[in-house]
Formats: sequence, C-alpha cells, structure tokens
Amino acid sequence: MKILIRWIIVSVSLFAAAWLVPGIRVDGNAWVVFGVMAVILGLVNALVRPILTFLSCPLIILTLGLFVLVINAITLWLASVIAVNWLGIGFYVDGLWPAFLGALVVSIVSVILSALIREGD
Repeated sequence: MKILIRWIIVSVSLFAAAWLVPGIRVDGNAWVVFGVMAVILGLVNALVRPILTFLSCPLIILTLGLFVLVINAITLWLASVIAVNWLGIGFYVDGLWPAFLGALVVSIVSVILSALIREGD
C-alpha cells in the first residue's frame, strides 16, 4: 500500500512540475504519462542516483549538499529521455534549467504531500 501512495505522490508532483515549469510538457493522455513517469523516475532514482551520488560525493561535500539538486535534475532529465526515446511516452524536459526547476518542484511537492499523508495516519 505504501508503494501505491508513493507512486501517486510522485505522479501529482510531476503534474505540478509540468504545470509550473515552462520547459516541461506532456503529450498524450496526461495521467497515464504521469503514472508511467513516476515508475520510470523511481527506477532511475533506485538504480542511477546512488552511482551519481557516490561519484559526486566530493562536490556534494564542497557545496554543502547543494549539488544534490543538480543530481535530482539529471535524474529527472534522464527519466524523460528514457520515457521519450525508449518507451514513446510523451514527457519532455527541454534542457538543464527546466530539469533543475522541475526537480525542485517535484522535491518540494513530494515532501509536502508525504508530510500531509504521514500526519493523516
């Protein structure tokens, strides 16, 4: 049940990012795209993010953790590339700045929704 709630939270967060950030757009049936993107983003975060975090550990320490925002942007952009090129899902991120802002929106909305859900338990 927790994974389903997490999947819904990430889907809503991706919706907020696509709605707020001008360089992120969705083609096709939007809620299906958000649902599939939540799964892809979860897989990218589970498989690629630990490698990126390990390789950039000195930069993370040097920037007092702010480089994690860049890693979040890279994972969102990579999930978009996988969705568009490999699976034909229409979730487009048009560059580094939209990926950065989108990752920031996804992180903030996910934290807020997770806190609201946790308080409701």
